[in-house]
Amino acid sequence: MLTILGFVMIATFLVLIMMKKMSPIAALVLIPALFCVFVGKGAHLGDYVLDGVGNLAPTAAMLMFAIVYFGVMIDVGLFDPIVRGILRFCKADPVRIVIGTAVLAAIVSLDGDGSTTFMITVSAMYPLYRRLKMSLVVMTGVAATANGVMNTLPWGGPTARAATALKVDATDIFVPMIPALAMGLVAVFVLAYALGLRERKRLGVLSLDEVLEKETAEETVLVGAGTAGTAGGGDGRTSLTKKPAAGSGSGSGSDADAPEGEPGAEDGDDGFQGLDPHRATLRPKLYWFNAALTVLLLTAMIMEWLPIPVLFLLGAALALTVNYPHMPDQKARVAAHAENVLNVTGMVFAAAVFTGVLTGTGMVDHMADWLVGAIPEGMGPQMGLVTGLLSIPLTYFMSNDGFYFGVLPVLAEAGQAHGVSTLEIARASIAGQALHMSSPLVPAVYVLVGMAKVEFGDHTKFTVKWAVLTSLVVLGAGILFGII
Repeated sequence: MLTILGFVMIATFLVLIMMKKMSPIAALVLIPALFCVFVGKGAHLGDYVLDGVGNLAPTAAMLMFAIVYFGVMIDVGLFDPIVRGILRFCKADPVRIVIGTAVLAAIVSLDGDGSTTFMITVSAMYPLYRRLKMSLVVMTGVAATANGVMNTLPWGGPTARAATALKVDATDIFVPMIPALAMGLVAVFVLAYALGLRERKRLGVLSLDEVLEKETAEETVLVGAGTAGTAGGGDGRTSLTKKPAAGSGSGSGSDADAPEGEPGAEDGDDGFQGLDPHRATLRPKLYWFNAALTVLLLTAMIMEWLPIPVLFLLGAALALTVNYPHMPDQKARVAAHAENVLNVTGMVFAAAVFTGVLTGTGMVDHMADWLVGAIPEGMGPQMGLVTGLLSIPLTYFMSNDGFYFGVLPVLAEAGQAHGVSTLEIARASIAGQALHMSSPLVPAVYVLVGMAKVEFGDHTKFTVKWAVLTSLVVLGAGILFGII
C-alpha cells in the first residue's frame, strides 16, 4: 500500500506542477501533508517535517550565502570578462549561444557544486537569451543536463556516495567511466547544436550591430536585472539587428512563435539591462582580490577544508565587507539579491516537507524494495544494465542518499550472486545523473529556474526527455566500451 501511495504522491506532484495547477512550493508542502494523513500517520507530520528541515538546513544555508556571494561577484564585475568572451564567441547566433551555454555549464561544473554552476551560467547567458527572445527553457535544460553529466566527478557527490556505500575506491569507479561520460558530454553538445538550430530557424539569423565591433562597444557588459545598483543610460545598451533567415517568415521572437512548452522571453526589456563598464557597483581596483577570493573559496570546497555552508558564509561576509565597506552599500547589495535568496531557500524548506514525509512514512523504502523485487530472475547476469536503467528514474524520484545508501547495496548483492562485480554495479549507478539534476528533490535546480525566471513545470516538461536520452547514451557507451 505504501508503495502505491508513494508513486501516486510523486505522480500527483509532477502532474500538478507541470499543468501549473499549483506552485512548486505549495505542491511540495500540501501534497505530502495530505498523503501523510492518507497513510494514517498525520500525527507524526510535524516530526517528519522537522527531520526533513534538519537534513536540508545546511543546504539552505549554503544556497543563501552562495547566492549573496556570487551576486556580489557579479555586481563587482568579476565575471564581466567571461560575458564579453561569450559575446564575442556567440555573436548573437542562437546556435553559438546554446553551445556556449553547454560549454560554460560543463566548465564551471568542475567545482562540483550545481548551485554555483547554475548561478554563474545563468548570470552570463540570461541577458543574451532575453535580448534575443530565445527560449529560456533551452538555457535551463542544456545547463542542467551538462551539469548532470559532470556531477559524476569524484568530488561531485554521486560517485563518492557509490564508493562509500559499496566500500570501493571512487577512482576505480570514475576513471574507467571517463569514455562513457565523455560520450554523454558529446551528446549534450549535439543536443545544444540541434536546439540552437531550432532557435535559429524560429528567430532568424541574428547579428550584433557594427558598434559591437568597436573597441568601446566591446567593453559593454550584459547582466541580469537585480545584479547591479543602477541602470546604464542609452549609451550603455547593446543594440541588436535581426536578418530573417530564408523560410523563417517574419522571424518574430514572440512567445506565440516559441515551440510548445518553451516560453520565450517577454517582448519588453524587463529583467534585462545593458550596463556600461562604469556602473556604480563595479570595483575594478579589487578585481584580483575578488578573483583570488573566489579561487580560494572553490579550492577550499574541493579540498573540504570547512563545510560548504561555512565557507560561503565567510566568503559572503568578507566579499561584502571589502567591496562595500559602507553599511548602506552592503544593505543595498543584500537587498538586491533578497528575492533570489527567498525564492530558493523557500523552495528548499518546502522540499524538506516532501522528502521528510517520503522518508518518514517508509514510502521510499517500500518503493525501492518493490522495484528491486520486480527484477526478473533471468536478468541476474545483466545486473549492470539493470542498475543503470534503474538509476535513471530512481535518482529522479529519490534523493542521491536514498538511492546510493538504500537501493544500491541491494542491487550490488543481487549482482554478486550472479557474478557481476561490485565495481560494475557502482559504475552503472552513476549513469542516471543527467536526469537527476532536474529532479524536484535537488535544491540546485530551484536556483537554476529561479534565476532564469522559468516555471519549474516548463523546465521539467522540456528537459526530462533530453536528460533521459543523455543518460541512456552514457549507459549505452559504458556497455559498448565494456565498462559496464
